[in-house]
Amino acid sequence: MLQERLVAMENKTASSNFIRNIVVEDLNKGTVSEIVTRFPPEPNGYLHIGHAKSICLNFELADEFKGRTNLRFDDTNPLKEDTEYVESIKEDVQWLGFEWDELRFASDYFEELYNRAVLLIKKGKAYVCDLSAEQMRETRGTLTEPGQESPYRSRSVEENLDLFARMRAGEFKDGERVLRAKIDMASPNITLRDPVLYRIAHAHHHRTGDAWCIYPMYDYAHPISDAIEGITHSICTLEFEDHRPLYDWAVAECEMESTPRQYEFARLNITNTIMSKRYLKSLVDGGVVDGWDDPRMPTISGLRRRGFTPEALRAFCREIGVARANSLVDERMLEHFIREDLKLKTLRSMAVVRPLKVVITNYPEGQVEMLEAENNSENEEMGTRMIPFSREIYIEQDDFMEVPPPKYHRLFPGNEVRLKHAYFIKCEEVVKNDAGEVIELRCTYDVETKSGSGFTGRKVKGTIHWVEATQAKAAEFRHFEPLLIDDESNADKPFLERINPGSLETLQGFVEQGMADSAGGDKFQFFRHGYYNVDPKLSNADKLVFNRIVSLKSSFDPGK
Repeated sequence: MLQERLVAMENKTASSNFIRNIVVEDLNKGTVSEIVTRFPPEPNGYLHIGHAKSICLNFELADEFKGRTNLRFDDTNPLKEDTEYVESIKEDVQWLGFEWDELRFASDYFEELYNRAVLLIKKGKAYVCDLSAEQMRETRGTLTEPGQESPYRSRSVEENLDLFARMRAGEFKDGERVLRAKIDMASPNITLRDPVLYRIAHAHHHRTGDAWCIYPMYDYAHPISDAIEGITHSICTLEFEDHRPLYDWAVAECEMESTPRQYEFARLNITNTIMSKRYLKSLVDGGVVDGWDDPRMPTISGLRRRGFTPEALRAFCREIGVARANSLVDERMLEHFIREDLKLKTLRSMAVVRPLKVVITNYPEGQVEMLEAENNSENEEMGTRMIPFSREIYIEQDDFMEVPPPKYHRLFPGNEVRLKHAYFIKCEEVVKNDAGEVIELRCTYDVETKSGSGFTGRKVKGTIHWVEATQAKAAEFRHFEPLLIDDESNADKPFLERINPGSLETLQGFVEQGMADSAGGDKFQFFRHGYYNVDPKLSNADKLVFNRIVSLKSSFDPGK
């Protein structure tokens, strides 16, 4: 039976990953002898969960077939790039569980990229153009009309070589000239209508400093970098499908020894989730969130700080598969995988996020007893812990109602409930402040009803959680909702007007005394509340701060 399940899983993986099938065919035919992939982010922001799909795809394909994967930074735009982003990307890839074979930068190849561009000029395949960006747009044509050739397209090879060398020497201003490929201004694929290969940018580069003032465009640097590194399968998202002919043109015309092949797959789209680095950056720059690692952000660092695990993200990426058609993934699927990953790993503890004090009037004053509690009812290997119990405890405000509706089984005047791991208590008196708000309950307990004692005298319908008051650890709980209000009524609104003003709720409460030494990154399941992660940035010795990773239950069915 186990073998059948493994075969079924393997078949599902193969059928849901067409690129893997291509790799298998290439290896079987001898088209390639070794699989070499790469993950090539631009260091102009932090990675988000969409990048996680690409990371998993590239690294896991190479790992499965004993190949290699490079981490290569596409650092060809110094105006937007920074070493902060380089370091964050490296951290994210390693946190996800992957190690690159070689760390590369497109800037490693600036000299060779320049020399290959000179080769294109000598072959009559590139020219220096003086048109402005606006003029190039105006003459590019449309899907139904061909473009107009630049008046500078007929420059001689000698003149182009001279101008390109002077561009490199810094003689011209930004935007004054560009190097364009000479392909076909009438091509039905607009990408091939003499695309720009180099532009002038007098900007300090995070690695090369001021050595260069001309920088290659992505569509030129990317295929040549792939060829230099011997990449066999250059995997990218569908928006680059129209760029594939230019990719192949650059590799062929630059006379590269290695010939990589580009394959496109559908990018990851998740409901109520922002999947644009530009939009995410606007949230950071505008102070809508408190940084790229804000737990509400879909960045890998934000998900890590919220409490998601690399195991859950990898399982999610495998489950959604690799397809050619764009689709929208339900956010609850991602939540399903973190629940599945954490349910057997985490200590199940008690926390009160909206505390209401309870005084047990017939419990001996000054007495504190220790009660045994299981750490995880689904994993006996996690053992038990001892928790204090005394005359004063905190319960949830939501677990009491002065005038309850029908079938309300929690605490109300005259009603009896079980305290989890402890005793039955009965509400005898309600204490209010001058504003009429309930501030304290006075209850009695039945010493015969201790949990685990085998008491069978009577039953109660409600069980509530609690925290002993005198030793409780103060805690802050941060509950999250999606940053983006993603529904039809908001579809046409500007991006910032679609942001959910209620995406963060901060609550002040208490956790068990035994959790006082919890450190950033520690994860717990709080009875009835959900899974939580100790915030590594905000927690301190005086107060713990917990981020709710996900609630306990969902209506999502992963089998559908």
